[in-house]
Amino acid sequence: MNKRLFRASGVAAVAALVWTASASAQLPPDEIGTVTLDEPGPHRAYIIDTQFDNATTGKVVVVDPEEKKMLGMIPTGYLAPSVLSHDDTRLYSADTFWSRGVRGVRTDVLTAWDTQTLEPSWEVEIPTKRANILMERNMLTMSNDDRFVYIYNFTPATSVTVVDTEAQDVASEIDIAGCSLNYPIGDRAFASICGDGSFQQVKIDDDGQEVSRTRTKFFDPNETPMNERAVRDGDMYYFTTLDGDIQPIDVSGEAPKVGERWSLFTDAQREEGWGVGGWQLMAISPALNQMYVLVHPEHADRNWEDPSNTIWAFDLDTHEKVGELKTENYVWSLNATHDDEPLLLGVNIDGGLDVFDLTKMEYMHTVDGISAIPALVLSSH
Repeated sequence: MNKRLFRASGVAAVAALVWTASASAQLPPDEIGTVTLDEPGPHRAYIIDTQFDNATTGKVVVVDPEEKKMLGMIPTGYLAPSVLSHDDTRLYSADTFWSRGVRGVRTDVLTAWDTQTLEPSWEVEIPTKRANILMERNMLTMSNDDRFVYIYNFTPATSVTVVDTEAQDVASEIDIAGCSLNYPIGDRAFASICGDGSFQQVKIDDDGQEVSRTRTKFFDPNETPMNERAVRDGDMYYFTTLDGDIQPIDVSGEAPKVGERWSLFTDAQREEGWGVGGWQLMAISPALNQMYVLVHPEHADRNWEDPSNTIWAFDLDTHEKVGELKTENYVWSLNATHDDEPLLLGVNIDGGLDVFDLTKMEYMHTVDGISAIPALVLSSH
């Protein structure tokens, strides 16, 4: 290269570097902060993602289902169940961590997340007993007044850890030997479903201590295979058998009262092979007084957890089928919003969120690829 040309090129390169450095120096520094979301509306969805391909760290994906938009993400621990407070200001997760990622010292905490900043507001260490199983809705629940959180433990001995959200501390651990899960009742009680077919109610005081317990005969486990994943409507819980019979139980009184069992299917539909399936397979819209159930044809004893692309709607008073919803995707878990213009939200096996307009009884759209392996979807109470 000509020496004069080389010197000219060198000067140009130095000038460019000086200009670049000068321009970079004028750029504003990056700032790390928190984006505050609007107050949660009745249609905001919280998808609990199991993260099976990386199960030591789960997550909750926050979604606007109408705008098909992800609003944010909450990082949780291993297979962490979550629950929303009734005032929508907090999402609680029961998290498990190990000091070496997949081994070492185990630590369990209940974390309270702010639903606008999606940042932790506080946490409390809890006994290292909480059930490390695929998340169910009644593994982590709240009292009606948001004072107490109930955490299901399985070691395999079963118990419930009661956390006081005002004191931000563990109030008690209540033994529920032979029983499972926690179905909240009012402000100061919860129930569990027991292996002998009974429904056990435990009442607590304002300090979170047990004051009494009763058992109500619920079903015969030797004759009726009951699905424990009930759906709640106020003071009424609705369970389903694996064959599609609905078993209501009223918890408004001093002791639970078992209601009359009714079937989702006619004899003709059963002969055609219709049955129920899915994980959280039922949802209720209080405004429309309707129940929504995942159903499928060719029902057999071993496919009662299979996902489906078909949802039937039932009137809770007449028990009659009043509508049907279809999607191209196979949905595993359902939840209905509780407002006067309700949506039905269904997480599908491909990680999407299927959205239905229940007022019009029609499919709206699918938010594709919003999660990895979703187990449950939550929305405002």
